[in-house]
Amino acid sequence: MPSYTAPTEDQVFILDDVLKIGTQEIPGYEDLDRDTLEAILGEAAKMAENVLAPLNQVGDTEGCVLENGVVRTPTGFLEAFDQMREGGWTALDCDPEYGGQGLPYVLATAVGEQFSAANMAFNMYPGLTHGAYSAIHAHGSNEQKAMYLPKMVTCEWTGTMNLTEPHCGTDLGLMRTKAVPQDDGSYKVTGQKIFISAGDHDMSQNVIHLVLAKIPGGPEGIKGVSLFIVPKFIVDAEGNPGARNGVSVGKIEEKMGIHGNSTCVMDYDEATGYLLGDEHKGMRAMFTMMNEARVGVGLQGYAQAEVAYQNAVEYAKDRLQGRDVTGAKNPDGPADPLIVHPDIRRNLMDQKSFVEAARAFVFWGASMIDRAHKTDDAAADGLISLLTPVVKGFLTDKGFEMATAAQQVYGGHGYIEEWGMSQFARDARIAMIYEGANGVQALDLVGRKLALDGGKHVMAFFDMVKSFANEHKGQDEEFDAQFLEPLKAASKDLQAAGMYFMQNGMKNPNNALSGSYDFMHLFGHVCLGLMWSKMAWTAKAKLASGEGNSDFYATKIATGRYYMVRQLPMTATHLKRIESGADTVMALEADAF
Repeated sequence: MPSYTAPTEDQVFILDDVLKIGTQEIPGYEDLDRDTLEAILGEAAKMAENVLAPLNQVGDTEGCVLENGVVRTPTGFLEAFDQMREGGWTALDCDPEYGGQGLPYVLATAVGEQFSAANMAFNMYPGLTHGAYSAIHAHGSNEQKAMYLPKMVTCEWTGTMNLTEPHCGTDLGLMRTKAVPQDDGSYKVTGQKIFISAGDHDMSQNVIHLVLAKIPGGPEGIKGVSLFIVPKFIVDAEGNPGARNGVSVGKIEEKMGIHGNSTCVMDYDEATGYLLGDEHKGMRAMFTMMNEARVGVGLQGYAQAEVAYQNAVEYAKDRLQGRDVTGAKNPDGPADPLIVHPDIRRNLMDQKSFVEAARAFVFWGASMIDRAHKTDDAAADGLISLLTPVVKGFLTDKGFEMATAAQQVYGGHGYIEEWGMSQFARDARIAMIYEGANGVQALDLVGRKLALDGGKHVMAFFDMVKSFANEHKGQDEEFDAQFLEPLKAASKDLQAAGMYFMQNGMKNPNNALSGSYDFMHLFGHVCLGLMWSKMAWTAKAKLASGEGNSDFYATKIATGRYYMVRQLPMTATHLKRIESGADTVMALEADAF
């Protein structure tokens, strides 16, 4: 059975040493000193390692079962969920007014990484609930917040988001689910939704569905979509689940992965619903969930890569196969361990250098979300809005790639289910698809986010890279050569790609759109290059001071050097593809495929 060890040392290094969150002027951050971080993340590690990880293969093997209209979760899930609730883990960053602990989102993100790596399918139940909580918290009336949020904070009630229908996914303007107004101010919601994660289960007293639907007579297309709260059980005057609502599970989807999560077809038959926010403004409310969910999915991508990498390293150290070409490293044994071979090292270094930079990227993004929400910082809000499709799209693409790379280390055993590597790859695969397929993320990045507010947010990013380089240039020749020069070259590639879009996208939009996927990856590499530069500079300073774990810091620098010379140069390839334009992409008529 695969194992998992929470990377708390690296998490604390990023949060305390690199991001210095305890010194940032963001409400709540002043309480996040190193001792507090280590204590909270250490307790989360016990939950992740001892409770969630042992259930990961159980969930994959058993899956969820629909029995007489009730979804049964895998063995041990209910008991684990009770432990998560009792430990207060579902309430970390929720509003104290509704029973939350009020801790910063960045800390909840670090905890979420541990839980997702240990058991991605399980962690989706509280994860979806948090998204629904956020939407109600942002857009609900005082009465709605008082009715639903306290029980959602504790996950006594869980939540979902219902967007997709059998005939429409990304193009939600085509939806057919309708909501008919009633005299008492409620609505009757009728329609079918598919791919609903955590749609129903046996671990909570109620499920609070957030459902997109159209009110008859409203505007056509996406402008006519509204959002509704549709509980599984109607909440009575005392705030308790009462009569069963007109919502049921049509079936549980048979999926490639995340078997432990109940992905349901939900049927709404004149179910009682309550408008959340304004009529015909459902997408604005839903995007409160979607943006949070997309950052969370990016986290899932690298979290699966992390746990797959950990197991691949252990296998590579243990499995004897062949001899080191430079001389036997295990002369008393029949062969040397796999890890002596350069191609295995390359594979593992690809994984390690990605995961550690991805972690820093997501934690940095989470700190921007905190700054935007807690200080109304428009610049931080604009920057994280720009970067969200990069977080989601790039990290999940690369996360799946690294999970399969870890599987490759095992050779044939990686293809055998009992070793667990197949599950990591299968679970990681969905992250590239849900919460907006990655091609859509790329289109959003190039088609909307680059030009947001006149392009000032992407210019702010370029200024950030330039400022970092200028601030540190000339202080350490080795650092300049190994980190700053590659970072500046990659940033120039990103700027050149943006300039190409400006010069060629207007006269032929396909020139921009055909290069959007490459641009998303180019941008992602620059972001990870920036993270590695920040981490390497911090590690160098720690080594110079003589404080802390010198082996950890030396390893950090060496891993960063690998990324800068073996991965970051991919920006030039992506730029070349972008500058080739749309001609070769669009050359064939549809019938020629």
